Amino acid sequence: MISSYQDLVQASRKEPEPQRFLFVFCKAELPDDASAAERAAFERGEGGALTPVICVDKTPDEVPYFDVLAEESRATGQDWDMVFVAAMSGRGGHAPSSDEAQQPLTMMVESIRMGHLGNYLPLNKAGHAISLD
Repeated sequence: MISSYQDLVQASRKEPEPQRFLFVFCKAELPDDASAAERAAFERGEGGALTPVICVDKTPDEVPYFDVLAEESRATGQDWDMVFVAAMSGRGGHAPSSDEAQQPLTMMVESIRMGHLGNYLPLNKAGHAISLD
């Protein structure tokens, strides 16, 4: 069971082929037409819509610790509330390239925009897995 970013990195190193991680950082926002009940829930940290604000791909070696990833995201100046992670397996002992990751990353962004989140690991700002129930 993966409960943190560090668990994910460790699991990736046990895979038979090198991995590339796909990251989509999202901001929780309240729609303009939200009801009073939706606004109250949002104030309690519940509900809202997830808007992708940053997407990037990296190998586990490029971001061995969540702090490294979080620091890189801060450098963009873009605020975020959670990050979704997916992994791609390489072939022949080589991790997928950034070019190979672009289409899957674009599909991941679109999937998150549509609310299809089940295939991704959601992490909070501390790098711990969170439940979106």
